[in-house]
Amino acid sequence: MTTTNPRQAAFEILLHLEMDRCHADSLIDSELSKGSLQGPDRGLLTELVLGVLRRRETLDHIINQFSKQKTGKLERAVLVLLRLGLYQSFFLDRIPVSAAVNETVNLAKVFAPRASGFINAVLRSADRDRDAITWPDRTKGNADFLSVYYSHPRWLVEDWIRQLGPDEAELLAKSMAELPPLTFRANTLRTSREELLVRLAEENIQAEVSRYSPDGIRVLSPVNPAVLKSFAEGLFTVQDESSQLASIFLAPHSGETVLDACAAPGGKSTHIAQLMGNCGSVVACDLHHSKLGLIEETAARLGISIVRTKILDATRSGDVEGERVFDRILIDAPCTGLGVLRRNPEGKWLKTRPDVLRLAGLQKTILNNIADRLAGDGVLLYSTCSTSLEENEAVVDDFLTGRDDFMIEDLRELFPGFAGLFTERGFFRSWPHRHGMDGFFAARLRKRQEKSIPVTVLHEI
Repeated sequence: MTTTNPRQAAFEILLHLEMDRCHADSLIDSELSKGSLQGPDRGLLTELVLGVLRRRETLDHIINQFSKQKTGKLERAVLVLLRLGLYQSFFLDRIPVSAAVNETVNLAKVFAPRASGFINAVLRSADRDRDAITWPDRTKGNADFLSVYYSHPRWLVEDWIRQLGPDEAELLAKSMAELPPLTFRANTLRTSREELLVRLAEENIQAEVSRYSPDGIRVLSPVNPAVLKSFAEGLFTVQDESSQLASIFLAPHSGETVLDACAAPGGKSTHIAQLMGNCGSVVACDLHHSKLGLIEETAARLGISIVRTKILDATRSGDVEGERVFDRILIDAPCTGLGVLRRNPEGKWLKTRPDVLRLAGLQKTILNNIADRLAGDGVLLYSTCSTSLEENEAVVDDFLTGRDDFMIEDLRELFPGFAGLFTERGFFRSWPHRHGMDGFFAARLRKRQEKSIPVTVLHEI
């Protein structure tokens, strides 16, 4: 239904997400493409949808304190309206509580008329008695408190506590409930990072250099990158700093052949080509033909000619490129995406602990299949955007157990300029609360040869 009311549009998208497993971004983009919402209303729609998804557990906790009928028994439309109203009242300072309540009740009169009085009463009671809201006791294991207060699934919070301890897990939980940074990657085939900063300033965009990636720019102004002329001219692409670092740690050289086995939407493929000076060959693969078009479109916009796309089911040991081998391979494996939940908050309510184990099995299969396409003395980078141990270190360890022809390369030795990003085993692990970027993992593996290869420093900042 087309509407000029951003709250109604947000309600319809959130209700849709309650019914189907789908991506919030695609529903938001579809709504915005209709052109009915203009100006600040476009930003409000995005804020309401993603904000409610980020804070869903917290909102439900508040509802349960002021409603006799608990969230599990409420009609979905009523539940979504309550979440929408409470999010505006509790998390959006620029919207008066009275407006949040009144606008939500007006929607209820259309979409849940029999419950409009109930919705009005819950919203007003929650506002009036907000200081009386009780939270789980944080001294009793901490997981219940972190789950409810920062709005994350309890099983995921337990994983974070297991890895980081309760105090640092709280810092991560807090960070994962906040807005993610917007980061550009300067296309150094056409400009420099410094020149791009000047150009963005001319387009009234505030930005600064990123903390780690030599090609990264942290954007400080709210902006839709696709409307900028500098974007159309191919001077940059949108890519989180952690994702940029994966290509840097692969360290491709000009003239080499590189396989990106799980490439869509193409950020890493085009960055690899950029690091190669657009000289050599990059074969970018994906299981779905529709996604290959995204890679081709990005490469064309950036003026990159060495990226070639190919359909590939990496879980099968069949044809990649006949018997061809590659100098370097990137496997950015399909994963739970637990490190990017700030960007895809609906994901944390769809993923479960069994999903972690299921995907870990898939990742092991892909790594074993694709590794056979690496040339002798070649380099393979295995990466995910997950925070789980099962999808990362455990996958690499399982692979090495059965493959004595591969060895781990210690990223601390190869990239000393990036100190602080690596684990004691020499893996790359970024955390949002520590490094200001998405949660990411990468392990660099080299295929053994009979003669040992001396370690050399590849990149410093």
